[in-house]
Amino acid sequence: MTQTSISHADILEASDRVNALLLSKRNEHGWWTGRLSTSALSTATAVMALHQAVAATKDETQEQRWQKLVDGGLKWLAEHQNSDGGWGDTVLSISNISTTMLAHAVFRVSVAAEWSVVIQSSAAYIAKAGGVEAVIKRYGQDRTFSVPILTHCALAGIVDWKNVIPLPFELACVPHRLYAAVRMPVVSYALPALIAIGQVIFKHQGHWNPVLRFIRRKAIAPSLRVLESIQPPHGGFLEATPLTSFVCMSLLGCNLFDHLVTQRCLQFIEASVREDGSWPIDTNLTTWVTTLSVNALGARQGVSPPSDQKQTRSAEVVPLAIRDWLLGQQYRQIHPYTHVAPGGWSWTDLPGGVPDADDTPGAMLALLNLHGQDDVFSPDEVSSLRAAAIWLLDLQNRDGGWPTFCRGWGTLPFDRSSCDLTAHALSALDLWLMRVPGTESALKMRSERSMKRGVRFLRNVQRADGTWLPLWFGHQFNEDDENPLYGTSRVVRALGTIGEESSDCCQKAVRWILDNQNNDGGWSARRGLESSVEETGLALESLALCKKWSHSVAGTAPRVLSTTVPDHFLSNAIDRAAWWLAIRVKAGTIERPTPIGFYFARLWYFEDLYPIIFAAAGLNRWRESSNV
Repeated sequence: MTQTSISHADILEASDRVNALLLSKRNEHGWWTGRLSTSALSTATAVMALHQAVAATKDETQEQRWQKLVDGGLKWLAEHQNSDGGWGDTVLSISNISTTMLAHAVFRVSVAAEWSVVIQSSAAYIAKAGGVEAVIKRYGQDRTFSVPILTHCALAGIVDWKNVIPLPFELACVPHRLYAAVRMPVVSYALPALIAIGQVIFKHQGHWNPVLRFIRRKAIAPSLRVLESIQPPHGGFLEATPLTSFVCMSLLGCNLFDHLVTQRCLQFIEASVREDGSWPIDTNLTTWVTTLSVNALGARQGVSPPSDQKQTRSAEVVPLAIRDWLLGQQYRQIHPYTHVAPGGWSWTDLPGGVPDADDTPGAMLALLNLHGQDDVFSPDEVSSLRAAAIWLLDLQNRDGGWPTFCRGWGTLPFDRSSCDLTAHALSALDLWLMRVPGTESALKMRSERSMKRGVRFLRNVQRADGTWLPLWFGHQFNEDDENPLYGTSRVVRALGTIGEESSDCCQKAVRWILDNQNNDGGWSARRGLESSVEETGLALESLALCKKWSHSVAGTAPRVLSTTVPDHFLSNAIDRAAWWLAIRVKAGTIERPTPIGFYFARLWYFEDLYPIIFAAAGLNRWRESSNV
């Protein structure tokens, strides 16, 4: 099927089908849960923690149960080893040194002779890739992930402890307000790893300096109390199996099997395993995929109940359920992990989540988009949105951009400002000011100043070719894993939203997106790489908004976004992308995911809902721009 055989009517039909498909993916409550990709990295770390637990327990029932999980994880890893002997982070990922060393280590500690071929081939991959030096080089000055990997391998006996860089776990005992000042060697979310891994390294290395050796010995007990205080009751730090497993194996390496933190970690690991014996990178992204879905569908689509539900059900039930659920996910107290103020949202509805500057604007936009133009916001919604706006304003870094979790921590990933989070925050603040009346003048002025600083940040970090690089998304076949298409599309969408569509930086970015469209009509991280549903949907959404953005403001006419690019070029690119997506819908391949997601420490993942969400967003915006 070719693009010339696809008509506008076909694209409209494809849009309807994608919207219906996305709506059908809702859970029984009316919102979205999604499904994260299975992870070889998560599976390897979980197996290592459970292997140590088997050796430490005196309970025969526990031992048999955990050994069964270990055997299942090893079997899954063996079945999903790549042909080059390595493992990637997901089943769709190319091999990398980090995941391969983690998986190789767990096979090395196994006594089963059946894994000899797996061990030999993975050892060959590691030798060719560069081993320990390659791991350190991959992460540079950021110790957040290189040290846990090497600790995992040292516990397995395949890396000498002298090659593991110590972590100053005693810093966890200083008051939280001083964390930024002491310049932690790990990012803000990695405090549990700093404590647990730092202690097991100290146990095996000690320290040549008697003063520091004394300080660290004295810091063991109080830092463990800090670790216990920030652990969610179900045990999963950030809902992440790797982080939880690294903490668990380190405490077990310190002979702390009976410690409450260790036992909670083991409970979480055991509860998180999948039927095939593997583990996902995180439990779920429920809040994130729900807000993405609502914002992709738009108010007109989002109010429709699932087709398989009784026709007597009010069309308002579903958006009201989502609205109430989202309001309930907002943090109302100071978060014990990052100590940020109330007002934000995290990526999940589970207790291991942490509020951040991507999910908070996403939730704000969803709450705003669930309303029709003339709807009146309830007092609870007004209060919630105001608190979220203040939360974002307080988080903004001095350079004008937004970090992920904590303001002013430093220059490591997730603590430094990023363009995709900044763009998201600008869009949310702009729509909030526009749609919710009654904001006091002082807060309104503060928001407007903050947005101007955010725009200056985006201009300052734009690359010479007109692109922006995102923090949370990448492309495994592009240089340095970069995905300029994602970052640039997100920023262009935000600049158009806030009235900066005619700025030089936005126009330059639009031209780059157009110049990098593939011959087949789709997009990837750059021209020449295989087009994906996710990236094509992202680019289509941004360009369609550039063609015509219906900015719904009571009493004003729609604002048409201008562009220095000739209209027929822009329209042609948009139609070709819509055709590309429509062909995938007709062929039944629109659901095939691509591993473009970055999780913590640049771990690859894919989410089953992403291609559907991004396709829906692109096709719905095409529909609006085409006035059909």
